[in-house]
Amino acid sequence: MIDIRQLRYFVAVAEEEHVGRAAERLHISQSPLSRQIAQLEERLGLTLFERSQQRIRLTRDGQTFLAETRALLTHASRLESLGKRLGRGEEGGLCIGYIENAMHAGVLPNALRILRVDRPNVHVALYNLRSTEQLEGLRQRSLDVALVSEPPAKDDPDLLGFQVLDDPMLLALPEHHPLAHQATLTPADLADQEWIGVQHHTSREDFVSACIRAGFTPDIRMEATGPFTAMALVSSGLGIAMIQKGLSRNAPPGVVLREVPWIAFTRPLWAAWHRINLRPLVETFRKVLTERGLEG
Repeated sequence: MIDIRQLRYFVAVAEEEHVGRAAERLHISQSPLSRQIAQLEERLGLTLFERSQQRIRLTRDGQTFLAETRALLTHASRLESLGKRLGRGEEGGLCIGYIENAMHAGVLPNALRILRVDRPNVHVALYNLRSTEQLEGLRQRSLDVALVSEPPAKDDPDLLGFQVLDDPMLLALPEHHPLAHQATLTPADLADQEWIGVQHHTSREDFVSACIRAGFTPDIRMEATGPFTAMALVSSGLGIAMIQKGLSRNAPPGVVLREVPWIAFTRPLWAAWHRINLRPLVETFRKVLTERGLEG
């Protein structure tokens, strides 16, 4: 492997056409410089310079080698600069997993907006995955950060988590429903309603338990795979549902959203990452998520 330092010495001598002046330029003694050039020629099996008492000049092969050496040193300088920027977290790539709520509640878009201001050259790849898939992605190091509905276990040997949002739930009603514009809602009002359960990112048991604690048992007639499907069914008059507040801006026409604070049921959002973080950029984004208010 050619020594980069020897290549820099070679360029200096070639440009100065004088070992003494090149040595002064490089701030080294003339004798060590001559030895380095001789060692380079020996390694290459190539005569780079024609030497005389008056001056030292490149051979034809030396001229060809000089052009390639300059190109290599330029690339090496750029590579060093890139490495330093990567080390400072100014450039590079992020692979981020997320659940829908992270996007629609504004947490992920706002975090990316903040990151772009400070790190405009960062490339971001986003992956909409189930929470379990994201946590496995963190373990396999295919994801850098995950936005999930449930955190890693406290004793997880690999992963750490931080809650970034605790989204309250709103009652979604068809706009012509008798309760849609009623001044006050009580548990008794909801006891005899037809409910649409939402399977996505939460268990049916958690929802039913929250309703029972509030004083009624929901009559779940349909199960939707996600909140947007549930809202579409509500809009069609097929029942009522609980939807996280972060999605309220995406409610379709025909849906009225009401606060029911006596149902103690929220939709948490957690940021998770690997305990062993080898890249400053990941740490930068983690701090954006955990140190600033990111709700939409």
